[in-house]
Amino acid sequence: MPSQHCEVRRWIERLLLTAGLALLLLYLLARVHAAAMYRAGLWSFAAMRASPSVSNVGGDQAPALGIDFGLWSGMRVGAYTEALAAKLGTPLAVLSIHRLRLDVPVFEGTGELTLNRGAGRIVGTARPGEEGNMGIAGHRDGFFRGLKDIQVGDRIELATLQKSFVYTVDNVMIVKPSDVSVLRARHQPSLTLVTCYPFYFVGDAPQRYIVQASLAGSTRATASQLKPEFPKPNKEKTQ
Repeated sequence: MPSQHCEVRRWIERLLLTAGLALLLLYLLARVHAAAMYRAGLWSFAAMRASPSVSNVGGDQAPALGIDFGLWSGMRVGAYTEALAAKLGTPLAVLSIHRLRLDVPVFEGTGELTLNRGAGRIVGTARPGEEGNMGIAGHRDGFFRGLKDIQVGDRIELATLQKSFVYTVDNVMIVKPSDVSVLRARHQPSLTLVTCYPFYFVGDAPQRYIVQASLAGSTRATASQLKPEFPKPNKEKTQ
């Protein structure tokens, strides 16, 4: 009888070990697949920028980007992997904060599928380079978790198919979810990044983490050239 119990225990141990190895393999494959699909989406963006049909003064290329899941929650990695199966088209832009090693494709809208795949332009806000304030939302436990370390003065680059815009961070704040005043137009073309706060809160986060930045320049036009009524960059303080 004891020998039978030992045999059953060994069989269970082998079964559990095999199951554990299988789950580990699936996890690793999901990570590799996610990284490959992420780069594929950004390569398509870079290819469209390089296309003769797209105006691109200076021949600048979209940066070679990778993805780092180091700060992500396990749930968000899984949601991102599932979102890769959906076709969202070419990103509207690619947002980069080099000091934070943050590179993220920006799609239209802020639906759950979109935010699992990248960041999203908030409907009703300005587009890159337009007069007004462009709002971009992202998940706090995914692409935008690195924003916890952002500082005033940091440089944010937004590369579209036609131009590359540079913004300078001038304000970081925490607000209530109902406070939409942070998306109002400012004194010059601006960018506002929005994510939930606290970053490591369990459940629905009760606040919003806001990063505001002002346009510093672009590869094809200054702010005053984009719209005649725009003040020149760095000539007027922002609120």
